[in-house]
Amino acid sequence: MVPSPPFPALTKATLRRAALDARKAYVATLSDADRTLLERRLAEQLTGICANATVVAGYSPLGSEISPLLAMEEARSVGAIVAFPAFADPAKPFQFLAGDPSVGGPFGILQPRLTAPRVEPDVILVPLIAVDGRGTRLGRGKAHYDRVLAPYRRKGAQLIGVGWSVQRIDEEIPRDPWDVPLDSFASPEGLERLAP
Repeated sequence: MVPSPPFPALTKATLRRAALDARKAYVATLSDADRTLLERRLAEQLTGICANATVVAGYSPLGSEISPLLAMEEARSVGAIVAFPAFADPAKPFQFLAGDPSVGGPFGILQPRLTAPRVEPDVILVPLIAVDGRGTRLGRGKAHYDRVLAPYRRKGAQLIGVGWSVQRIDEEIPRDPWDVPLDSFASPEGLERLAP
């Protein structure tokens, strides 16, 4: 019997590709009604956290990303300020600006007007491609969020990754020194506390 060669450790690029394919394949199975129902369930999972926040930051979803917009609307209805990432310069970190995402920004995102007030969120709903049990987030690979989240983590903001249940993976994502771990992962199926 010939021993199997050792398998190389999974790289972020390999995991990112596989997780993105899995997310797209999962979303392709959903009807518009099913997707809306699941996004409503996500909002229900986040109701308590968002209701107790002063400023809830989220994102305008792209493609197969789950939408946090219903959760953010619920937060707004009980008096929270809602905010979205906004780039003044795509080469620099974004800021969270209050208001609705109404203008096109870099990377295909919608963002508030740059004249909107800058705010300090105490809850941040973070998009992701995948997350592991330690809270290591796999994003698009440009580190935009990591550059912004580190100071908010130090100030005590809750960092909650949001996604479809297929995005919570069992594999351990390699963690770089600049990766900012998430506190929790919210999906339509529940809210899971992660262990950085």
